[in-house]
Amino acid sequence: SNLFTLTRRESSPLSISWSVCPDLSQTKTGIYLLQDGNEEPFNIRLHLAKDILTLQEQDVICVSGEPFYSSERTVTIRRQTIGGFGLSIKGGAEHKIPVVISKISKEQKAELSGLLFIGDGILQINGINVRSYRHEEVVQVLRNAGEEVTLTVSFLKRMPAFLKLPFSEDCTCVPSDQSSGTSSPLCDSGLHLNYHPNNTDSMSCSSWPASPALRWEKRWVDLRLIPLLHARLSQHLPGSDVCRQNAFQVIAVDGVCSGVIQCSNVEECTDWLQAIASNISALTKHNVKKINRNFPVNQQIIYMGWVEERELDSVQDRMYTPRFLALRGSSLFKFSAPPVTTWDWTRAEQSSTVYELMFKILKDNDLPDKRRQCFSLQTDMGEDVAFSVELESELLLWEKAFQMATFLEVERIQCKTYACIMESHLMGLTIDFSMGFVCFDAASKAVLWRYKFSQLKGSSDDGKSKIKFLFQSQDTKLIEAKELEFSNLFAVLHCIHAFFAAKVACLDPVFVGSRSVATSTVLPTPTAVTSVVQASKLKYSS
Repeated sequence: SNLFTLTRRESSPLSISWSVCPDLSQTKTGIYLLQDGNEEPFNIRLHLAKDILTLQEQDVICVSGEPFYSSERTVTIRRQTIGGFGLSIKGGAEHKIPVVISKISKEQKAELSGLLFIGDGILQINGINVRSYRHEEVVQVLRNAGEEVTLTVSFLKRMPAFLKLPFSEDCTCVPSDQSSGTSSPLCDSGLHLNYHPNNTDSMSCSSWPASPALRWEKRWVDLRLIPLLHARLSQHLPGSDVCRQNAFQVIAVDGVCSGVIQCSNVEECTDWLQAIASNISALTKHNVKKINRNFPVNQQIIYMGWVEERELDSVQDRMYTPRFLALRGSSLFKFSAPPVTTWDWTRAEQSSTVYELMFKILKDNDLPDKRRQCFSLQTDMGEDVAFSVELESELLLWEKAFQMATFLEVERIQCKTYACIMESHLMGLTIDFSMGFVCFDAASKAVLWRYKFSQLKGSSDDGKSKIKFLFQSQDTKLIEAKELEFSNLFAVLHCIHAFFAAKVACLDPVFVGSRSVATSTVLPTPTAVTSVVQASKLKYSS
């Protein structure tokens, strides 16, 4: 259970670095319904491990001896006086389903062969292709098959639901119906197959193959493997705001999809979502630690993960598109797929300076549609972009990550200067983490005025280019108004907000403590979020 990784450096083949891999997360198993494409739903078993989600289905496999077929089996059985072939069938072409074995009688020829199972579709009878035959036509062929019949069959994985059989590990079968009368095509037709008056065969079995070492069983086998590193969850219909009822799907980084997994109730669905999200988060956290070894301190990854971006101009009714966001150093990167190599970081679809963005969790009145877990980012151009995540815990993690990334970057740069115009003169406004606001002449560099953050008592803007600041003089206690004009209004507003938030955070000892934990573990935890949210609500005083 204690794992570690080994890395060989190309420059020094004999040099080995290693790191302990933590116990990433829990395992979980359960049987659920899978809706895959246009096919009928069928039962699957889910098994959640640390780094992979496995979907399994039941199949007939050879558990001992050498298997003699790939997808089809040929079985020869003899008719006996009492019980006939010892099997019953259902279905037929008139119902758009194949004819399948629905019952196998105890201690009779079909069961003694060890090669026929409930759910086997009958493909050929004595070389006659019956795939497209109606129910009664198959019954007639079996009636006239003689004392010995050779069946070519294949186990049909979707039939257990149709046959209304329990999906269990064993193959316990219900005895064949021996009553008289004509059965419906969707009922067991055992009567037509179980009696032949001229048959005097004994109970000896001449089933093929003769090797007694060959044994077949129903087993759970892997249907699909979903690697969880950088995988994403989705409860919604693709591209829409419509949430599936107690259902979800998992999409791997390479596009392999689990299909829609249907749970019986909301509690089960929530448990699976949280368990899978926990494993994905643990894998991402471990991967980020490894990646950060290649980046300098000021370029470390704070957080990254999948979101869905709300399209401003919906095309073909697609409202949302998956995006991979990464907070690294001073920037927020947006990708269509997770970055794997260093070169991938240079090919981001978009990158923005983190302290010139405004992060906001959207409440009920602000939500753009039916999706509940949403946040918005206002860019330095004033454009609002909405993003959606699947779980509330993810929403809190993104909020915490933005706060942490902004704080670390403000602490690193300490000040930011923007060109502006005041009273028709070209000026510069410096937002300084230690001193506050400093305005100076662009030509002479002479300082015209400066105020501490605590002296700012109010501000307003026209939404285009002008900001009016209201500062309180330390000497006269009077309010002094300063109006400045900027070419990048929203970038300035967001930067001022970032510096104020960083100042507030510095006054909260809980945040200072959580900061050291977050930077050492890279990915913040939901517990640490509360302290930051509370810190951002504190009133700053000098």
